[in-house]
Amino acid sequence: MRLWLILVAVIITLLSLGAAAMPESFYTAMGRIPNIEVICVKNYDAGASITEAYGNFEYLDKETQLASRTYNSAEYCGDDCRGDCGDDCSERAILEASISSGVIGQAHLAWQSMDPAHEDEAHHAFIGRSVEELTGVFSIEKFIQLWSNSTAPNITSLYWLPCP
Repeated sequence: MRLWLILVAVIITLLSLGAAAMPESFYTAMGRIPNIEVICVKNYDAGASITEAYGNFEYLDKETQLASRTYNSAEYCGDDCRGDCGDDCSERAILEASISSGVIGQAHLAWQSMDPAHEDEAHHAFIGRSVEELTGVFSIEKFIQLWSNSTAPNITSLYWLPCP
């Protein structure tokens, strides 16, 4: 009986060793898969989206911090507040990203802003958009701040392209 159990254990071990080896085509195909890292954040109440994507990179050292908030309050618009209940709701939605990265490869950074309150049944007013396509060896330091309708009072304003 004991010899029978040992023989069964040896056969199972040999079978598992034979199944562990993968064909060469598997390893060749796995080596062709490109490096891709993508993050996309949408805040429908702010009418904003941010995309950060890296591809075909040899080196990627990144730190991304994202904040997406909607300060809906039932006293302003009831239970369902999607930016179409007046200024009180949509003024409290924000989408922010702080991007810091070092890359050898390709990068795609984009943001888009739309008016969350639509004018007709299907279309929202387009406010702004930025798309950057980068290839090579580079570093990125970027802060993107998308707020709906000048939200967050009592902050220090950040000057964009200040006068000298």
